[in-house]
Amino acid sequence: MKDLSEKKVAALLSGGVDSSVAVALLVEQGVRPDLWYIQIGPDRDTTDFTCTIEEDLEMARAVAVKYQLPLEVIDLHKDYWERVVDYTISQVRQGLTPNPDVMCNRLIKFGVFEERVGKDYDIIATGHYAQTEEDEKGRTWLCTSPDPVKDQTDFLAQLLPVQLQKACFPIGHLPKADVRAIAEREHLSAAHRKDSQGICFLGKIDYNDYIRKYLGEQPGQVIDRETGRVLGLHRGLWFHTIGQRKGLGFSGGPWYVVEKDMRRNILWVAHGYDPIAAYSDHFRVTAPHWLTISPFELTESPTGAISVTLKIRHTPDFCPAEISLLTDGCLEVHTERPLQGVAPGQFCVIYDIQKHRCYGSGEIRLA
Repeated sequence: MKDLSEKKVAALLSGGVDSSVAVALLVEQGVRPDLWYIQIGPDRDTTDFTCTIEEDLEMARAVAVKYQLPLEVIDLHKDYWERVVDYTISQVRQGLTPNPDVMCNRLIKFGVFEERVGKDYDIIATGHYAQTEEDEKGRTWLCTSPDPVKDQTDFLAQLLPVQLQKACFPIGHLPKADVRAIAEREHLSAAHRKDSQGICFLGKIDYNDYIRKYLGEQPGQVIDRETGRVLGLHRGLWFHTIGQRKGLGFSGGPWYVVEKDMRRNILWVAHGYDPIAAYSDHFRVTAPHWLTISPFELTESPTGAISVTLKIRHTPDFCPAEISLLTDGCLEVHTERPLQGVAPGQFCVIYDIQKHRCYGSGEIRLA
């Protein structure tokens, strides 16, 4: 962890075990951070959404009391809905696969919070499973956690360089089991709390119900890619994503979603347990965002193909690949093995071949 002596530190508390232990480790090293709880949640005009804000706040207050640290609540509800939720709906409407968690980190936790409060601090600490390190030139790199299942560098791969330089991840060097053990040792209220799942602003509402509320339904044909046979109707392409297998509701399966034709409103599917049509080994990445510097600057061939590893979703698995920089600024990606469910709009997160340093990310577009 960074040397935080004589640094002014803000720690973001979510009410979960990870951020609670992050605070415990800061205190253990003699750091007395100011604690902040970022309040976001359901649309205030919506009565059927449930959230855990009250429980989260109770857990956060317990940490503040235990370590005698100041806790403030900052309401970023409006900013979250204007920036992250609007982004999500816009992407879904276009038939893309968004990642609200990625944008929340860049735009809210390290974005609006920085604009309103974080600018007065030297360091922003969170409970993410990630690490940072400086190289011999003083450049800050985002690096993976030793716990591959919990590693969250993919959710941080759109941070701006200035945001990364201020970031601190106190639990990033630990596996989840050790974090739980520390929480037990410290008698933290969140020690046995389950990890949050899904998108926080949804609470317990079904994702499709949420999409239906804002986009409605737009029925169209579902067609077998191999035979051209019409299998039935879908209720709207925005309810489906490339690679989806569950929830299609057609007999004789399994069926996989392999394409969404937004112009003709057709959902193309492939049949079988492992259909070739569900895989792709090449695609493009638009507007690549580099956290520190472009990996092409680290090579002697700034435009030629370079070897990397990558992820296209939150998974412990990395895939070896080669990336090339195109004249339009996009990346051309060729993976060592075909990947299942490559979906436009997803973030392709790019790492070095050691799976250690995260170079950055960009949105997938099919080649």
